[in-house]
Amino acid sequence: MDLNFLYSVEREFDAPVDSVWNAWIDAPSLEAWYHPTDLKNVPGSVVSDFEIGGLWTVAVDVPANNFVAYFYGRYTAILTHKKIEHSMFYVESADEFEARDEARPFHEVIVDFEERGDKTWVKFSQFGELPEGHAPRAQAGMESYFDSLADFLK
Repeated sequence: MDLNFLYSVEREFDAPVDSVWNAWIDAPSLEAWYHPTDLKNVPGSVVSDFEIGGLWTVAVDVPANNFVAYFYGRYTAILTHKKIEHSMFYVESADEFEARDEARPFHEVIVDFEERGDKTWVKFSQFGELPEGHAPRAQAGMESYFDSLADFLK
């Protein structure tokens, strides 16, 4: 299935590739940083069954808008220290999050890693469909996620 390219965000982190990689695959690490800088994850919402076909989940509390943003998907490709690919579903209902309907429309995410000595470059790319004008907002949101990752790696 070919999905439309929506946006990408890339950054070099001042941390070795093993540390950055583990931040993306370890559930407690993801819970600590995988959210915009001004938000937090719902405690206990993060799952990372890190293998092909394994489930990942995260719920981000958005109190200013009085809702929770729920994300989930399956890992579809893994190349250690190089690439993670996964599906990504988005819902705003706790019941839908618990049901995890994987027959609904989804996005594809590709996260590329490159070791650069004691630093690591990461590129997050998202593919799928969004309403007109939403891709720049999603991109800005992911920039904030990367800010959280940089803080976590310090």
